[in-house]
Amino acid sequence: MQITTPQYTKSLVWFRRDLRDYDHAALYHALKHSSQVYCTFIFDTDILDKLTNRHDRRVEFIWESVKELKSALQAKGGELIVLHGVAKNEIHQLAKQLQVEAVFTNHDYEPQAIARDLHVTDQLKHNGIAFHHFKDQVIFEKDEVLSITGKPYSVFTPYKNMWLKNINDFYLSAYPVDRYAKRLAKADGSQDFGKLMSLESLGFERTNLSALRLPTGMSGAALLFTDFENRMQRYKEARDFPGIKGVSYLSVHLRFGTASIRHLARVAMQTGNSGAETWLSELIWRDFYFQILHHHPHIAEGKAFKAEFESLPFPNNPDYFKAWCDGKTGYPLVDAAMRQLNNTGFMHNRLRMVVASFLVKDLLVDWRWGERYFAEKLIDFDFSANNGGWQWAASTGCDAQPWFRIFNPTTQSERFDANGRFIRKYVTELNKCNDKEIHAPWLMAAERQSSINVIIGRDYPQPIAEHSIQRDLALSLYKNK
Repeated sequence: MQITTPQYTKSLVWFRRDLRDYDHAALYHALKHSSQVYCTFIFDTDILDKLTNRHDRRVEFIWESVKELKSALQAKGGELIVLHGVAKNEIHQLAKQLQVEAVFTNHDYEPQAIARDLHVTDQLKHNGIAFHHFKDQVIFEKDEVLSITGKPYSVFTPYKNMWLKNINDFYLSAYPVDRYAKRLAKADGSQDFGKLMSLESLGFERTNLSALRLPTGMSGAALLFTDFENRMQRYKEARDFPGIKGVSYLSVHLRFGTASIRHLARVAMQTGNSGAETWLSELIWRDFYFQILHHHPHIAEGKAFKAEFESLPFPNNPDYFKAWCDGKTGYPLVDAAMRQLNNTGFMHNRLRMVVASFLVKDLLVDWRWGERYFAEKLIDFDFSANNGGWQWAASTGCDAQPWFRIFNPTTQSERFDANGRFIRKYVTELNKCNDKEIHAPWLMAAERQSSINVIIGRDYPQPIAEHSIQRDLALSLYKNK
Protein backbone atom coordinates (compact mmCIF):
# COMPACT_ATOMS: atom_id res chain seq x y z
CA MET A 1 0.00 0.00 0.00
CA GLN A 2 1.16 3.55 -0.66
CA ILE A 3 1.63 5.95 2.24
CA THR A 4 0.30 9.47 1.75
CA THR A 5 0.49 10.58 5.38
CA PRO A 6 3.21 12.95 6.62
CA GLN A 7 6.46 11.60 7.99
CA TYR A 8 6.14 10.04 11.43
CA THR A 9 8.23 10.95 14.45
CA LYS A 10 8.18 7.41 15.86
CA SER A 11 7.03 4.12 14.35
CA LEU A 12 7.10 0.44 15.23
CA VAL A 13 7.88 -2.50 12.94
CA TRP A 14 6.19 -5.78 13.83
CA PHE A 15 8.24 -8.76 12.59
CA ARG A 16 6.36 -11.99 11.96
CA ARG A 17 7.09 -14.29 9.00
CA ASP A 18 9.99 -12.07 7.92
CA LEU A 19 12.89 -12.64 10.31
CA ARG A 20 15.62 -10.69 8.49
CA ASP A 21 17.01 -7.15 8.56
CA TYR A 22 17.52 -6.71 4.80
CA ASP A 23 15.24 -6.44 1.76
CA HIS A 24 12.30 -6.13 4.13
CA ALA A 25 9.29 -4.18 2.88
CA ALA A 26 7.78 -3.04 6.19
CA LEU A 27 11.14 -2.19 7.75
CA TYR A 28 12.17 -0.18 4.69
CA HIS A 29 8.94 1.84 4.56
CA ALA A 30 8.99 2.48 8.30
CA LEU A 31 12.57 3.73 8.18
CA LYS A 32 11.92 5.87 5.13
CA HIS A 33 8.85 7.54 6.59
CA SER A 34 9.83 7.86 10.25
CA SER A 35 12.47 9.68 12.30
CA GLN A 36 12.74 6.80 14.77
CA VAL A 37 11.82 3.17 14.26
CA TYR A 38 11.38 0.56 16.98
CA CYS A 39 11.22 -3.15 16.15
CA THR A 40 9.43 -6.01 17.86
CA PHE A 41 8.76 -9.72 17.60
CA ILE A 42 6.03 -11.37 19.67
CA PHE A 43 5.95 -15.03 20.60
CA ASP A 44 2.18 -15.30 20.17
CA THR A 45 0.54 -17.46 22.81
CA ASP A 46 -2.56 -17.73 20.62
CA ILE A 47 -0.34 -19.89 18.38
CA LEU A 48 2.07 -21.44 20.87
CA ASP A 49 -0.62 -22.63 23.29
CA LYS A 50 -2.15 -24.79 20.54
CA LEU A 51 1.07 -26.74 20.05
CA THR A 52 0.88 -29.99 21.95
CA ASN A 53 4.51 -30.96 21.40
CA ARG A 54 6.81 -29.09 23.76
CA HIS A 55 9.76 -30.19 21.58
CA ASP A 56 8.53 -28.38 18.49
CA ARG A 57 11.38 -27.78 16.03
CA ARG A 58 9.60 -24.79 14.54
CA VAL A 59 9.63 -22.91 17.82
CA GLU A 60 13.33 -23.59 18.26
CA PHE A 61 14.03 -22.49 14.68
CA ILE A 62 12.11 -19.26 15.26
CA TRP A 63 13.86 -18.69 18.59
CA GLU A 64 17.31 -19.07 17.03
CA SER A 65 16.34 -16.85 14.10
CA VAL A 66 14.92 -14.16 16.41
CA LYS A 67 18.14 -14.29 18.42
CA GLU A 68 20.17 -13.62 15.27
CA LEU A 69 17.81 -10.87 14.11
CA LYS A 70 18.08 -9.15 17.50
CA SER A 71 21.88 -9.15 17.26
CA ALA A 72 21.78 -7.89 13.68
CA LEU A 73 19.51 -4.97 14.55
CA GLN A 74 21.70 -4.13 17.54
CA ALA A 75 24.72 -4.06 15.25
CA LYS A 76 22.90 -1.49 13.13
CA GLY A 77 22.26 0.67 16.19
CA GLY A 78 18.74 -0.55 16.85
CA GLU A 79 17.03 -3.21 18.97
CA LEU A 80 14.45 -5.96 18.74
CA ILE A 81 11.88 -5.88 21.53
CA VAL A 82 10.89 -9.52 22.13
CA LEU A 83 7.59 -10.12 23.87
CA HIS A 84 5.55 -13.18 24.88
CA GLY A 85 1.77 -13.00 24.99
CA VAL A 86 -1.34 -12.59 22.89
CA ALA A 87 0.07 -10.74 19.89
CA LYS A 88 -3.07 -8.84 18.95
CA ASN A 89 -3.07 -7.29 22.44
CA GLU A 90 0.68 -6.98 22.98
CA ILE A 91 1.27 -4.99 19.78
CA HIS A 92 -1.37 -2.48 20.75
CA GLN A 93 -0.01 -2.05 24.27
CA LEU A 94 3.57 -1.71 23.02
CA ALA A 95 2.59 0.89 20.44
CA LYS A 96 0.93 2.97 23.18
CA GLN A 97 3.85 2.48 25.56
CA LEU A 98 6.39 3.65 22.97
CA GLN A 99 4.04 6.46 21.88
CA VAL A 100 4.48 5.62 18.22
CA GLU A 101 2.30 7.12 15.54
CA ALA A 102 2.28 4.10 13.23
CA VAL A 103 2.84 0.36 13.17
CA PHE A 104 4.34 -1.25 10.07
CA THR A 105 4.19 -4.93 9.21
CA ASN A 106 4.07 -7.34 6.26
CA HIS A 107 1.02 -9.17 4.96
CA ASP A 108 0.00 -12.51 6.38
CA TYR A 109 -2.51 -14.42 4.27
CA GLU A 110 -4.10 -17.07 6.44
CA PRO A 111 -7.66 -16.36 7.66
CA GLN A 112 -6.78 -16.35 11.37
CA ALA A 113 -3.91 -13.94 10.72
CA ILE A 114 -6.17 -11.69 8.65
CA ALA A 115 -8.73 -11.63 11.47
CA ARG A 116 -5.95 -10.82 13.97
CA ASP A 117 -4.73 -7.93 11.85
CA LEU A 118 -8.24 -6.51 11.47
CA HIS A 119 -8.54 -6.58 15.25
CA VAL A 120 -5.18 -4.81 15.59
CA THR A 121 -6.19 -2.23 13.00
CA ASP A 122 -9.31 -1.33 15.00
CA GLN A 123 -7.40 -1.15 18.28
CA LEU A 124 -4.69 1.07 16.88
CA LYS A 125 -7.14 3.30 15.02
CA HIS A 126 -9.05 3.86 18.26
CA ASN A 127 -5.84 5.30 19.72
CA GLY A 128 -4.98 7.36 16.66
CA ILE A 129 -2.20 5.00 15.52
CA ALA A 130 -1.89 4.12 11.84
CA PHE A 131 -1.40 0.52 10.68
CA HIS A 132 0.50 0.01 7.43
CA HIS A 133 1.11 -3.40 5.87
CA PHE A 134 2.96 -4.53 2.78
CA LYS A 135 3.55 -7.44 0.42
CA ASP A 136 6.81 -9.17 1.32
CA GLN A 137 6.69 -12.98 1.40
CA VAL A 138 5.54 -13.48 -2.20
CA ILE A 139 6.34 -11.91 -5.57
CA PHE A 140 2.71 -11.58 -6.66
CA GLU A 141 -0.28 -11.68 -4.33
CA LYS A 142 -4.06 -11.60 -4.31
CA ASP A 143 -5.32 -10.08 -7.61
CA GLU A 144 -1.94 -9.25 -9.12
CA VAL A 145 -1.95 -12.21 -11.53
CA LEU A 146 -5.29 -12.65 -13.26
CA SER A 147 -6.39 -14.06 -16.59
CA ILE A 148 -7.04 -11.76 -19.54
CA THR A 149 -10.72 -11.88 -18.54
CA GLY A 150 -9.82 -10.65 -15.03
CA LYS A 151 -10.46 -13.93 -13.24
CA PRO A 152 -8.17 -15.83 -10.85
CA TYR A 153 -6.42 -18.94 -12.10
CA SER A 154 -7.13 -22.41 -10.78
CA VAL A 155 -4.67 -24.19 -13.10
CA PHE A 156 -0.97 -23.72 -12.54
CA THR A 157 0.53 -23.62 -16.04
CA PRO A 158 -1.48 -20.64 -17.34
CA TYR A 159 -0.89 -18.92 -13.99
CA LYS A 160 2.84 -19.50 -14.36
CA ASN A 161 2.81 -18.18 -17.93
CA MET A 162 1.05 -14.99 -16.84
CA TRP A 163 3.37 -14.70 -13.83
CA LEU A 164 6.38 -14.81 -16.17
CA LYS A 165 4.73 -12.34 -18.52
CA ASN A 166 4.16 -9.85 -15.70
CA ILE A 167 7.50 -10.16 -13.92
CA ASN A 168 10.03 -7.36 -14.21
CA ASP A 169 12.81 -5.72 -12.20
CA PHE A 170 10.33 -3.72 -10.13
CA TYR A 171 8.95 -6.87 -8.49
CA LEU A 172 12.40 -8.36 -7.91
CA SER A 173 14.23 -5.29 -6.62
CA ALA A 174 15.47 -5.36 -3.04
CA TYR A 175 14.30 -2.82 -0.48
CA PRO A 176 17.41 -0.79 0.50
CA VAL A 177 16.95 -0.99 4.26
CA ASP A 178 20.51 0.05 5.13
CA ARG A 179 20.04 3.42 3.44
CA TYR A 180 17.93 4.50 6.42
CA ALA A 181 19.32 2.22 9.16
CA LYS A 182 20.51 5.20 11.21
CA ARG A 183 16.86 5.80 12.11
CA LEU A 184 16.62 2.56 14.09
CA ALA A 185 15.81 3.23 17.74
CA LYS A 186 16.89 1.41 20.85
CA ALA A 187 14.20 0.22 23.24
CA ASP A 188 13.10 2.49 26.04
CA GLY A 189 12.50 1.27 29.55
CA SER A 190 14.28 -1.07 31.94
CA GLN A 191 17.23 -3.26 31.03
CA ASP A 192 15.03 -6.37 31.06
CA PHE A 193 12.34 -4.90 28.82
CA GLY A 194 12.06 -6.77 25.55
CA LYS A 195 14.98 -9.11 26.13
CA LEU A 196 14.95 -12.55 24.52
CA MET A 197 13.67 -15.02 27.07
CA SER A 198 14.99 -18.57 27.02
CA LEU A 199 13.30 -21.26 24.99
CA GLU A 200 12.46 -23.04 28.23
CA SER A 201 10.78 -19.95 29.67
CA LEU A 202 8.50 -19.99 26.62
CA GLY A 203 7.45 -23.48 27.68
CA PHE A 204 9.45 -25.41 25.09
CA GLU A 205 12.49 -27.67 25.12
CA ARG A 206 15.48 -28.13 22.86
CA THR A 207 14.99 -30.53 19.97
CA ASN A 208 17.44 -32.36 17.73
CA LEU A 209 17.72 -29.28 15.49
CA SER A 210 21.45 -28.83 16.10
CA ALA A 211 22.13 -32.53 15.52
CA LEU A 212 20.31 -32.25 12.19
CA ARG A 213 22.70 -29.45 11.25
CA LEU A 214 19.89 -27.29 9.93
CA PRO A 215 21.30 -23.75 9.88
CA THR A 216 18.92 -21.13 11.26
CA GLY A 217 18.42 -17.43 10.77
CA MET A 218 19.57 -15.16 7.96
CA SER A 219 23.07 -16.59 8.06
CA GLY A 220 21.69 -20.12 7.76
CA ALA A 221 19.58 -19.15 4.76
CA ALA A 222 22.58 -17.51 3.08
CA LEU A 223 24.73 -20.59 3.73
CA LEU A 224 22.15 -22.93 2.21
CA PHE A 225 21.53 -20.72 -0.79
CA THR A 226 25.24 -20.36 -1.55
CA ASP A 227 25.50 -24.14 -1.49
CA PHE A 228 22.43 -24.52 -3.69
CA GLU A 229 23.64 -21.98 -6.25
CA ASN A 230 26.52 -24.33 -6.98
CA ARG A 231 24.02 -27.17 -7.57
CA MET A 232 21.16 -25.25 -9.18
CA GLN A 233 22.03 -26.25 -12.73
CA ARG A 234 21.46 -29.90 -11.78
CA TYR A 235 18.18 -29.25 -9.97
CA LYS A 236 15.89 -30.42 -12.79
CA GLU A 237 17.59 -33.83 -12.98
CA ALA A 238 18.30 -34.28 -9.25
CA ARG A 239 15.23 -32.91 -7.47
CA ASP A 240 13.15 -36.13 -7.53
CA PHE A 241 15.74 -38.40 -5.91
CA PRO A 242 15.67 -38.30 -2.09
CA GLY A 243 18.92 -40.24 -1.74
CA ILE A 244 21.01 -37.41 -3.23
CA LYS A 245 21.48 -33.74 -2.46
CA GLY A 246 19.20 -32.34 -5.13
CA VAL A 247 16.82 -29.83 -3.52
CA SER A 248 17.55 -26.42 -2.02
CA TYR A 249 16.46 -27.13 1.61
CA LEU A 250 15.34 -23.48 1.78
CA SER A 251 11.63 -24.09 2.39
CA VAL A 252 11.81 -23.40 6.12
CA HIS A 253 13.72 -20.18 5.45
CA LEU A 254 11.03 -19.05 3.03
CA ARG A 255 8.41 -20.01 5.61
CA PHE A 256 9.89 -17.76 8.29
CA GLY A 257 11.34 -15.11 6.00
CA THR A 258 14.98 -15.56 6.91
CA ALA A 259 15.52 -15.53 3.13
CA SER A 260 14.11 -12.96 0.71
CA ILE A 261 11.84 -14.41 -1.96
CA ARG A 262 12.81 -11.51 -4.23
CA HIS A 263 16.48 -12.37 -3.96
CA LEU A 264 15.91 -16.06 -4.63
CA ALA A 265 13.65 -15.45 -7.64
CA ARG A 266 16.02 -12.80 -9.03
CA VAL A 267 19.00 -15.15 -8.90
CA ALA A 268 16.98 -17.96 -10.49
CA MET A 269 15.90 -15.71 -13.35
CA GLN A 270 19.39 -14.34 -13.87
CA THR A 271 20.91 -17.83 -13.85
CA GLY A 272 18.54 -18.95 -16.56
CA ASN A 273 19.60 -22.58 -17.11
CA SER A 274 17.12 -25.47 -17.07
CA GLY A 275 17.78 -26.20 -13.41
CA ALA A 276 17.18 -22.58 -12.42
CA GLU A 277 14.00 -22.43 -14.53
CA THR A 278 12.66 -25.58 -12.88
CA TRP A 279 13.41 -24.21 -9.42
CA LEU A 280 11.79 -20.90 -10.32
CA SER A 281 8.66 -22.87 -11.18
CA GLU A 282 8.65 -24.20 -7.61
CA LEU A 283 8.79 -20.63 -6.29
CA ILE A 284 5.90 -19.72 -8.60
CA TRP A 285 3.90 -22.69 -7.24
CA ARG A 286 4.29 -21.04 -3.85
CA ASP A 287 2.71 -17.80 -5.11
CA PHE A 288 0.02 -19.84 -6.87
CA TYR A 289 -1.11 -21.56 -3.68
CA PHE A 290 -1.16 -18.25 -1.79
CA GLN A 291 -3.52 -16.76 -4.39
CA ILE A 292 -5.67 -19.89 -4.30
CA LEU A 293 -6.11 -19.37 -0.56
CA HIS A 294 -6.97 -15.70 -1.13
CA HIS A 295 -9.66 -16.41 -3.73
CA HIS A 296 -10.98 -19.61 -2.16
CA PRO A 297 -10.83 -19.15 1.62
CA HIS A 298 -13.19 -22.10 2.14
CA ILE A 299 -10.17 -24.42 1.85
CA ALA A 300 -8.99 -23.07 5.21
CA GLU A 301 -12.17 -24.49 6.75
CA GLY A 302 -11.15 -28.06 5.90
CA LYS A 303 -13.20 -28.15 2.73
CA ALA A 304 -12.26 -29.62 -0.63
CA PHE A 305 -11.49 -27.13 -3.38
CA LYS A 306 -13.77 -29.15 -5.67
CA ALA A 307 -17.17 -29.39 -4.03
CA GLU A 308 -18.00 -32.68 -5.75
CA PHE A 309 -15.23 -34.37 -3.73
CA GLU A 310 -16.20 -32.86 -0.38
CA SER A 311 -17.85 -35.95 1.08
CA LEU A 312 -15.96 -38.93 -0.29
CA PRO A 313 -16.84 -41.94 1.92
CA PHE A 314 -13.34 -42.80 3.12
CA PRO A 315 -13.31 -45.84 5.47
CA ASN A 316 -10.63 -44.13 7.60
CA ASN A 317 -9.19 -47.25 9.21
CA PRO A 318 -7.40 -45.91 12.34
CA ASP A 319 -4.91 -48.79 12.35
CA TYR A 320 -3.89 -47.98 8.80
CA PHE A 321 -3.44 -44.33 9.74
CA LYS A 322 -1.31 -45.16 12.76
CA ALA A 323 0.91 -47.46 10.71
CA TRP A 324 1.33 -44.68 8.16
CA CYS A 325 2.21 -42.13 10.86
CA ASP A 326 4.72 -44.50 12.46
CA GLY A 327 6.39 -45.53 9.21
CA LYS A 328 5.33 -49.16 9.59
CA THR A 329 3.17 -49.82 6.53
CA GLY A 330 5.41 -52.51 5.03
CA TYR A 331 6.16 -50.32 1.99
CA PRO A 332 9.81 -49.27 2.44
CA LEU A 333 9.81 -45.94 0.59
CA VAL A 334 6.65 -44.80 2.34
CA ASP A 335 8.02 -45.86 5.71
CA ALA A 336 11.39 -44.21 5.10
CA ALA A 337 9.67 -40.96 4.16
CA MET A 338 7.48 -40.97 7.26
CA ARG A 339 10.43 -41.76 9.51
CA GLN A 340 12.36 -38.91 7.91
CA LEU A 341 9.46 -36.60 8.78
CA ASN A 342 9.18 -37.86 12.34
CA ASN A 343 12.93 -37.74 12.97
CA THR A 344 13.79 -34.46 11.25
CA GLY A 345 10.65 -32.40 10.59
CA PHE A 346 11.51 -32.46 6.89
CA MET A 347 10.30 -34.58 3.99
CA HIS A 348 11.60 -34.58 0.45
CA ASN A 349 9.07 -33.06 -1.98
CA ARG A 350 8.74 -36.17 -4.19
CA LEU A 351 8.08 -38.23 -1.08
CA ARG A 352 5.36 -35.85 0.10
CA MET A 353 3.45 -36.77 -3.04
CA VAL A 354 4.15 -40.49 -2.64
CA VAL A 355 3.05 -40.76 1.00
CA ALA A 356 0.00 -38.55 0.44
CA SER A 357 -1.15 -40.65 -2.50
CA PHE A 358 -0.52 -43.80 -0.48
CA LEU A 359 -2.55 -42.62 2.51
CA VAL A 360 -5.51 -41.47 0.45
CA LYS A 361 -5.63 -43.93 -2.44
CA ASP A 362 -4.05 -47.07 -0.96
CA LEU A 363 -5.15 -46.82 2.65
CA LEU A 364 -8.36 -44.89 1.84
CA VAL A 365 -7.88 -42.40 4.66
CA ASP A 366 -9.27 -38.88 4.30
CA TRP A 367 -6.62 -36.45 3.05
CA ARG A 368 -7.46 -34.07 5.89
CA TRP A 369 -6.02 -36.57 8.38
CA GLY A 370 -2.69 -36.47 6.57
CA GLU A 371 -2.85 -32.71 6.13
CA ARG A 372 -3.20 -32.28 9.91
CA TYR A 373 -0.35 -34.68 10.62
CA PHE A 374 1.98 -32.77 8.29
CA ALA A 375 0.87 -29.53 9.93
CA GLU A 376 2.06 -30.89 13.28
CA LYS A 377 5.34 -32.32 12.06
CA LEU A 378 6.74 -30.24 9.19
CA ILE A 379 9.24 -27.60 10.23
CA ASP A 380 8.45 -25.73 7.00
CA PHE A 381 4.68 -26.06 7.44
CA ASP A 382 2.85 -23.43 5.45
CA PHE A 383 -0.91 -23.78 5.25
CA SER A 384 -1.41 -22.83 1.61
CA ALA A 385 1.33 -25.10 0.24
CA ASN A 386 0.45 -27.99 2.58
CA ASN A 387 -3.23 -27.82 1.75
CA GLY A 388 -2.49 -27.44 -1.94
CA GLY A 389 -0.18 -30.45 -1.94
CA TRP A 390 -2.60 -32.69 -0.10
CA GLN A 391 -5.55 -31.71 -2.26
CA TRP A 392 -3.41 -32.26 -5.35
CA ALA A 393 -2.57 -35.79 -4.22
CA ALA A 394 -6.17 -36.51 -3.20
CA SER A 395 -7.50 -35.16 -6.53
CA THR A 396 -9.84 -32.82 -4.64
CA GLY A 397 -7.96 -29.60 -5.31
CA CYS A 398 -7.19 -27.12 -8.04
CA ASP A 399 -5.13 -28.46 -10.94
CA ALA A 400 -5.02 -31.76 -9.09
CA GLN A 401 -3.70 -35.19 -10.01
CA PRO A 402 -6.62 -36.86 -11.86
CA TRP A 403 -8.44 -39.18 -9.47
CA PHE A 404 -7.78 -42.21 -11.65
CA ARG A 405 -3.99 -41.75 -11.51
CA ILE A 406 -2.61 -43.53 -8.49
CA PHE A 407 1.05 -43.83 -7.53
CA ASN A 408 2.36 -47.37 -7.16
CA PRO A 409 4.58 -47.13 -4.06
CA THR A 410 6.84 -49.95 -5.23
CA THR A 411 7.50 -48.58 -8.71
CA GLN A 412 8.03 -45.11 -7.21
CA SER A 413 10.63 -46.68 -4.94
CA GLU A 414 12.36 -48.50 -7.79
CA ARG A 415 12.41 -45.38 -9.93
CA PHE A 416 13.47 -42.71 -7.46
CA ASP A 417 15.56 -44.69 -4.96
CA ALA A 418 16.86 -47.45 -7.20
CA ASN A 419 19.78 -48.49 -5.00
CA GLY A 420 17.79 -48.06 -1.78
CA ARG A 421 20.15 -45.42 -0.45
CA PHE A 422 17.39 -43.32 1.09
CA ILE A 423 15.46 -46.33 2.37
CA ARG A 424 18.54 -47.72 4.10
CA LYS A 425 19.07 -44.45 5.95
CA TYR A 426 15.69 -44.60 7.68
CA VAL A 427 14.55 -48.24 7.46
CA THR A 428 17.74 -49.72 8.81
CA GLU A 429 16.19 -53.13 9.42
CA LEU A 430 16.31 -53.69 5.65
CA ASN A 431 20.00 -52.82 5.21
CA LYS A 432 20.93 -56.41 4.35
CA CYS A 433 18.50 -56.56 1.45
CA ASN A 434 20.00 -56.16 -1.99
CA ASP A 435 19.06 -53.30 -4.30
CA LYS A 436 16.16 -55.22 -5.81
CA GLU A 437 14.77 -56.82 -2.67
CA ILE A 438 14.66 -53.60 -0.67
CA HIS A 439 11.73 -52.20 -2.67
CA ALA A 440 9.42 -55.17 -2.02
CA PRO A 441 11.00 -57.22 0.76
CA TRP A 442 7.85 -59.31 1.28
CA LEU A 443 8.64 -61.02 -2.01
CA MET A 444 11.88 -62.51 -0.67
CA ALA A 445 11.82 -66.27 -0.31
CA ALA A 446 11.73 -67.60 3.25
CA GLU A 447 15.22 -69.04 2.82
CA ARG A 448 16.59 -65.67 1.76
CA GLN A 449 14.91 -63.93 4.70
CA SER A 450 16.52 -66.42 7.08
CA SER A 451 19.95 -66.13 5.46
CA ILE A 452 20.09 -62.34 5.96
CA ASN A 453 18.13 -62.45 9.24
CA VAL A 454 15.40 -60.15 7.96
CA ILE A 455 12.13 -61.93 8.64
CA ILE A 456 9.16 -60.09 7.16
CA GLY A 457 6.43 -59.95 9.76
CA ARG A 458 9.00 -60.05 12.56
CA ASP A 459 11.80 -57.61 11.74
CA TYR A 460 9.81 -55.54 9.27
CA PRO A 461 6.04 -55.55 8.75
CA GLN A 462 4.15 -57.25 5.99
CA PRO A 463 2.37 -54.72 3.73
CA ILE A 464 -0.73 -53.64 5.61
CA ALA A 465 -2.69 -53.50 2.35
CA GLU A 466 -2.22 -54.83 -1.16
CA HIS A 467 -1.77 -52.03 -3.67
CA SER A 468 -3.68 -53.63 -6.56
CA ILE A 469 -6.73 -54.33 -4.42
CA GLN A 470 -6.69 -50.90 -2.76
CA ARG A 471 -6.27 -49.20 -6.13
CA ASP A 472 -9.49 -50.77 -7.37
CA LEU A 473 -11.29 -49.74 -4.18
CA ALA A 474 -10.04 -46.16 -4.58
CA LEU A 475 -11.19 -46.00 -8.19
CA SER A 476 -14.61 -47.24 -7.16
CA LEU A 477 -14.81 -44.75 -4.30
CA TYR A 478 -14.04 -41.78 -6.57
CA LYS A 479 -16.10 -43.04 -9.51
CA ASN A 480 -19.21 -43.35 -7.35
CA LYS A 481 -18.81 -39.99 -5.62
